[in-house]
Amino acid sequence: METAEKKKAEGRTTVNGRLAAEAGLTAGRRRPEEGRRAAETKWPAERMTAMGLMAALLCASSYIVIPLPFTAVSITAQTMVVNLIGMILGPADTAAVFLVWILLGAAGAPVFSGGSGGVGILLGPGGGYIAGFFAAAVLISLFCRSVKGIGKQTAFLIGAGIPVIYLFGAVWMKISLGLSLPAVMVQAVLPFIPLDVAKCLGAAALARTLRRAI
Repeated sequence: METAEKKKAEGRTTVNGRLAAEAGLTAGRRRPEEGRRAAETKWPAERMTAMGLMAALLCASSYIVIPLPFTAVSITAQTMVVNLIGMILGPADTAAVFLVWILLGAAGAPVFSGGSGGVGILLGPGGGYIAGFFAAAVLISLFCRSVKGIGKQTAFLIGAGIPVIYLFGAVWMKISLGLSLPAVMVQAVLPFIPLDVAKCLGAAALARTLRRAI
């Protein structure tokens, strides 16, 4: 009788031990996942520093300007920085940087092309490019998170990122100035293509260096 009871007790102990072990194993498996989720929702110092540096670089690039006499839009270093931000930061961080930049400019801070600012710039002939910068940078960031390889990413900058900027810029310029399609192409697209391709290559090279450093 005692032997039977002992066996039952030992059996219960074994089962309980297995259940406890399985529970511990499950908890152990969950903890890394929970840690990753927590890390994604946090704003650590390194992440905020990177965002701050990229925002500062975007503002500074607005001051590197080459005016063109036949169009309301100037050549700036902004395109290169737009590509760089998309390649370095995640989509949410990229969107946050551009929202801060746009809000600062709308409030009158001199952060747009040539040190300009104000709502009038957003609504002016070149305002479409600002929206295009935002859209292109987020698109680039999404692509670079899903497709690896600097060659493919550079091709995407040239083949998709730049056309998105041109699309927003050209459509808004046509609406705001009432230009014909050929005139819009001359003033909003064609003069910028060679330098924009060069800026894409420069942004890709710089992003590659920064990724290694990080």
